[in-house]
Amino acid sequence: MAHYPVRILIVDDHAVVRQGLRMVLGLRPELRVIGEAGTAAAAMQQALDGQPDLILLDLMLPDIPGPSLVEEFRRYSPGAKILVLTGVQSVSMLQQAAGAGVEGFVPKEVTPDELVQAIHQVMAGRPFIHPQIGHLLDRVQEESPQIPELTPREQEVLRLMAHTATNREIAERLHVSEETVRTHVKHILRKLDQPTRTQAILEALRLGLLQLD
Repeated sequence: MAHYPVRILIVDDHAVVRQGLRMVLGLRPELRVIGEAGTAAAAMQQALDGQPDLILLDLMLPDIPGPSLVEEFRRYSPGAKILVLTGVQSVSMLQQAAGAGVEGFVPKEVTPDELVQAIHQVMAGRPFIHPQIGHLLDRVQEESPQIPELTPREQEVLRLMAHTATNREIAERLHVSEETVRTHVKHILRKLDQPTRTQAILEALRLGLLQLD
Protein backbone atom coordinates (compact mmCIF):
# COMPACT_ATOMS: atom_id res chain seq x y z
CA MET A 1 0.00 0.00 0.00
CA ALA A 2 1.40 3.37 -1.03
CA HIS A 3 1.87 6.06 1.58
CA TYR A 4 1.36 9.75 0.91
CA PRO A 5 2.74 12.12 -0.04
CA VAL A 6 4.72 10.12 -2.60
CA ARG A 7 8.29 11.43 -2.55
CA ILE A 8 9.60 11.73 -6.12
CA LEU A 9 13.06 12.19 -7.62
CA ILE A 10 13.10 13.52 -11.21
CA VAL A 11 16.04 12.39 -13.36
CA ASP A 12 16.31 13.97 -16.82
CA ASP A 13 19.19 15.70 -18.58
CA HIS A 14 16.98 18.54 -19.86
CA ALA A 15 16.44 21.32 -17.33
CA VAL A 16 13.26 22.48 -19.05
CA VAL A 17 11.75 18.98 -18.80
CA ARG A 18 12.65 18.75 -15.12
CA GLN A 19 11.12 22.16 -14.45
CA GLY A 20 7.93 21.24 -16.28
CA LEU A 21 7.59 17.96 -14.41
CA ARG A 22 8.18 19.70 -11.09
CA MET A 23 5.41 22.20 -11.89
CA VAL A 24 2.95 19.50 -12.97
CA LEU A 25 3.59 17.25 -10.00
CA GLY A 26 3.60 20.20 -7.61
CA LEU A 27 -0.09 20.75 -8.35
CA ARG A 28 -0.95 17.42 -6.71
CA PRO A 29 -1.06 17.46 -2.89
CA GLU A 30 -0.39 13.71 -2.71
CA LEU A 31 2.87 14.05 -4.65
CA ARG A 32 6.06 15.78 -3.54
CA VAL A 33 9.21 16.31 -5.60
CA ILE A 34 12.18 15.95 -3.25
CA GLY A 35 14.90 16.48 -5.84
CA GLU A 36 15.97 16.51 -9.44
CA ALA A 37 19.12 15.58 -11.32
CA GLY A 38 20.48 15.89 -14.84
CA THR A 39 23.23 13.27 -14.62
CA ALA A 40 23.52 9.75 -13.30
CA ALA A 41 26.14 10.78 -10.73
CA ALA A 42 23.93 13.50 -9.28
CA ALA A 43 20.90 11.21 -9.39
CA MET A 44 22.65 8.46 -7.45
CA GLN A 45 23.71 10.86 -4.71
CA GLN A 46 20.21 12.26 -4.37
CA ALA A 47 18.69 8.78 -4.35
CA LEU A 48 21.10 7.74 -1.63
CA ASP A 49 20.49 10.86 0.46
CA GLY A 50 16.76 11.24 -0.08
CA GLN A 51 15.56 7.62 -0.43
CA PRO A 52 12.62 8.58 -2.70
CA ASP A 53 9.48 6.50 -3.05
CA LEU A 54 9.52 6.88 -6.83
CA ILE A 55 12.17 7.80 -9.40
CA LEU A 56 10.96 9.34 -12.65
CA LEU A 57 13.80 8.35 -14.96
CA ASP A 58 14.87 9.38 -18.45
CA LEU A 59 16.78 6.53 -20.14
CA MET A 60 19.11 8.82 -22.09
CA LEU A 61 21.55 10.40 -19.63
CA PRO A 62 24.95 11.77 -20.66
CA ASP A 63 27.10 9.68 -18.31
CA ILE A 64 25.35 6.33 -17.73
CA PRO A 65 22.61 4.78 -19.92
CA GLY A 66 19.28 4.21 -18.21
CA PRO A 67 19.24 0.39 -18.02
CA SER A 68 22.59 0.37 -16.20
CA LEU A 69 21.44 3.17 -13.91
CA VAL A 70 18.36 1.18 -12.92
CA GLU A 71 20.61 -1.48 -11.45
CA GLU A 72 22.51 1.17 -9.50
CA PHE A 73 19.30 2.64 -8.14
CA ARG A 74 18.31 -0.82 -6.94
CA ARG A 75 21.50 -0.93 -4.88
CA TYR A 76 21.36 2.56 -3.38
CA SER A 77 17.61 3.14 -3.14
CA PRO A 78 16.11 -0.37 -3.04
CA GLY A 79 12.68 0.76 -1.86
CA ALA A 80 12.05 3.12 -4.78
CA LYS A 81 9.72 2.37 -7.65
CA ILE A 82 11.13 3.36 -11.04
CA LEU A 83 8.90 4.87 -13.72
CA VAL A 84 10.67 5.41 -17.03
CA LEU A 85 9.82 8.65 -18.86
CA THR A 86 11.20 8.12 -22.33
CA GLY A 87 11.43 9.41 -25.85
CA VAL A 88 13.41 6.30 -26.80
CA GLN A 89 12.15 4.40 -29.85
CA SER A 90 14.56 1.50 -29.30
CA VAL A 91 12.74 -1.67 -28.31
CA SER A 92 15.99 -3.24 -27.09
CA MET A 93 16.59 -0.29 -24.76
CA LEU A 94 13.07 -0.62 -23.33
CA GLN A 95 13.53 -4.36 -22.90
CA GLN A 96 16.84 -3.82 -21.11
CA ALA A 97 15.16 -1.39 -18.74
CA ALA A 98 12.36 -3.87 -18.11
CA GLY A 99 14.93 -6.57 -17.47
CA ALA A 100 16.60 -4.33 -14.91
CA GLY A 101 13.32 -4.20 -13.02
CA VAL A 102 11.49 -0.93 -13.68
CA GLU A 103 7.82 -0.71 -12.76
CA GLY A 104 6.49 1.23 -15.73
CA PHE A 105 6.98 3.18 -18.95
CA VAL A 106 5.45 6.46 -20.13
CA PRO A 107 6.40 8.47 -23.23
CA LYS A 108 7.62 12.05 -22.91
CA GLU A 109 4.44 13.15 -24.70
CA VAL A 110 2.36 11.84 -21.78
CA THR A 111 -0.40 14.12 -20.49
CA PRO A 112 -0.29 15.32 -16.87
CA ASP A 113 -3.30 13.17 -15.98
CA GLU A 114 -1.73 10.07 -17.54
CA LEU A 115 1.51 10.71 -15.68
CA VAL A 116 -0.28 11.01 -12.35
CA GLN A 117 -2.25 7.85 -13.14
CA ALA A 118 0.99 6.00 -13.89
CA ILE A 119 2.55 7.17 -10.62
CA HIS A 120 -0.42 6.04 -8.57
CA GLN A 121 -0.52 2.72 -10.37
CA VAL A 122 3.12 1.78 -9.84
CA MET A 123 2.94 2.97 -6.23
CA ALA A 124 0.02 0.56 -5.79
CA GLY A 125 2.28 -2.26 -6.94
CA ARG A 126 0.92 -2.63 -10.47
CA PRO A 127 3.02 -2.21 -13.63
CA PHE A 128 2.13 0.61 -16.03
CA ILE A 129 2.87 0.50 -19.75
CA HIS A 130 1.47 3.42 -21.71
CA PRO A 131 -0.36 2.37 -24.91
CA GLN A 132 2.14 4.34 -27.02
CA ILE A 133 4.94 2.11 -25.71
CA GLY A 134 2.76 -0.93 -26.29
CA HIS A 135 2.09 0.11 -29.88
CA LEU A 136 5.82 0.52 -30.47
CA LEU A 137 6.36 -3.06 -29.41
CA ASP A 138 3.39 -4.21 -31.50
CA ARG A 139 5.20 -2.99 -34.62
CA VAL A 140 8.32 -5.03 -33.95
CA GLN A 141 8.68 -7.93 -36.35
CA GLU A 142 11.21 -10.69 -35.76
CA GLU A 143 12.11 -13.64 -37.93
CA SER A 144 10.32 -16.82 -36.81
CA PRO A 145 9.72 -15.80 -33.20
CA GLN A 146 9.19 -18.66 -30.79
CA ILE A 147 5.67 -17.94 -29.57
CA PRO A 148 4.57 -19.82 -26.46
CA GLU A 149 1.09 -21.29 -26.28
CA LEU A 150 -1.16 -19.78 -23.63
CA THR A 151 -4.46 -21.34 -22.69
CA PRO A 152 -7.60 -19.25 -23.27
CA ARG A 153 -7.81 -18.57 -19.54
CA GLU A 154 -4.15 -17.55 -19.39
CA GLN A 155 -4.74 -15.18 -22.31
CA GLU A 156 -7.66 -13.66 -20.42
CA VAL A 157 -5.55 -13.23 -17.27
CA LEU A 158 -2.74 -11.70 -19.34
CA ARG A 159 -5.12 -9.12 -20.84
CA LEU A 160 -6.35 -8.17 -17.37
CA MET A 161 -2.76 -7.95 -16.10
CA ALA A 162 -1.99 -5.50 -18.89
CA HIS A 163 -4.94 -3.36 -17.88
CA THR A 164 -3.61 -2.96 -14.33
CA ALA A 165 -5.85 -5.43 -12.55
CA THR A 166 -4.56 -6.87 -9.28
CA ASN A 167 -4.89 -10.58 -8.50
CA ARG A 168 -7.95 -9.80 -6.38
CA GLU A 169 -9.55 -7.76 -9.18
CA ILE A 170 -8.81 -10.48 -11.72
CA ALA A 171 -10.30 -13.10 -9.40
CA GLU A 172 -13.48 -11.05 -9.01
CA ARG A 173 -13.77 -10.50 -12.77
CA LEU A 174 -13.29 -14.18 -13.56
CA HIS A 175 -15.19 -15.51 -10.52
CA VAL A 176 -12.29 -17.61 -9.31
CA SER A 177 -10.06 -17.58 -6.22
CA GLU A 178 -6.98 -15.40 -5.85
CA GLU A 179 -4.92 -18.57 -5.52
CA THR A 180 -6.15 -19.69 -8.94
CA VAL A 181 -5.16 -16.33 -10.41
CA ARG A 182 -1.71 -16.54 -8.80
CA THR A 183 -1.27 -19.95 -10.41
CA HIS A 184 -2.24 -18.59 -13.83
CA VAL A 185 0.15 -15.64 -13.44
CA LYS A 186 2.95 -18.02 -12.43
CA HIS A 187 2.31 -20.14 -15.54
CA ILE A 188 2.25 -17.04 -17.78
CA LEU A 189 5.58 -15.80 -16.43
CA ARG A 190 7.10 -19.26 -16.88
CA LYS A 191 5.84 -19.68 -20.45
CA LEU A 192 7.05 -16.22 -21.43
CA ASP A 193 10.31 -16.84 -19.54
CA GLN A 194 10.03 -13.54 -17.68
CA PRO A 195 10.53 -12.82 -13.96
CA THR A 196 8.03 -9.97 -13.49
CA ARG A 197 4.62 -8.84 -14.71
CA THR A 198 6.04 -5.78 -16.46
CA GLN A 199 8.54 -7.87 -18.41
CA ALA A 200 5.89 -10.47 -19.23
CA ILE A 201 3.58 -7.78 -20.65
CA LEU A 202 6.42 -6.32 -22.74
CA GLU A 203 7.31 -9.76 -24.07
CA ALA A 204 3.67 -10.58 -24.85
CA LEU A 205 3.39 -7.31 -26.79
CA ARG A 206 6.59 -8.07 -28.69
CA LEU A 207 5.36 -11.54 -29.64
CA GLY A 208 1.94 -10.30 -30.70
CA LEU A 209 0.16 -12.19 -27.91
CA LEU A 210 -1.27 -8.94 -26.56
CA GLN A 211 -2.46 -5.64 -27.95
CA LEU A 212 -3.09 -2.56 -25.85
CA ASP A 213 -6.20 -0.53 -26.67
